[in-house]
Amino acid sequence: MTQQQRSAESCDPVGLRVHKLCKSYRSGEQSIAILNDLCLELQPGDNAAIVGPSGCGKSTLLYLLGTLEQPDSGTIELAGQRPLELTSLETAAFRNRSIGFVFQDHHLLPQLTVRENVLLPALALGAVQPSDEERADLLIKRVGLEHRNRQFPGKLSGGERQRVAVARALLMRPALILADEPTGSLDEANAEAVTNLMLEMQQEAGSMMLCVTHNPALAKRFQRTLTLNQGRFASPDGEGGNSTA
Repeated sequence: MTQQQRSAESCDPVGLRVHKLCKSYRSGEQSIAILNDLCLELQPGDNAAIVGPSGCGKSTLLYLLGTLEQPDSGTIELAGQRPLELTSLETAAFRNRSIGFVFQDHHLLPQLTVRENVLLPALALGAVQPSDEERADLLIKRVGLEHRNRQFPGKLSGGERQRVAVARALLMRPALILADEPTGSLDEANAEAVTNLMLEMQQEAGSMMLCVTHNPALAKRFQRTLTLNQGRFASPDGEGGNSTA
């Protein structure tokens, strides 16, 4: 797949549509419902924070949207495709091309340099193209780490490692960025810097972003705050409901 094909596919103007998503887990003989007929719509350029008590299904929702887990039922449509209908190999390629991840633990590979970690999504699709390297260098400069691009993660501060994770998430110009407590392990100053960086770069790219957080100050930085309640997003009156852009 060429860089031009990758960009064309990941820049599809169609947003995110989630319809009646359900997920439950077995606990002994009992089935525990986590998500219940959840609906959501986002358009390119939209961002939202997802809040709610521990165990309400926030991270589970990100794993489902990121195609890391399968729902019991429901549909997900992203960038004009339904990833739940793809084969496992097709799903992996779609995930790498269309979804960027930023987790609380940066998940950088310790044996790779900053530049090599940022280039990982391109490497997963085959040989790294010169255009991939150019974009990686641009993103590393954008996150303020051009002077650290040959360093290994063990030599970086927590804030620097998370900035590398942001650059890596944006390498393939994904349609959707999923962030799970991205500032949870950072001090206040670094948390603010990483938040500013994520939102600025998401808006510049015109991508969509969903961010799970327990931090009220972080949630307020997003265009919308979505509260999970009984497996759905709470409506303004407090009852479980759906959320659309």
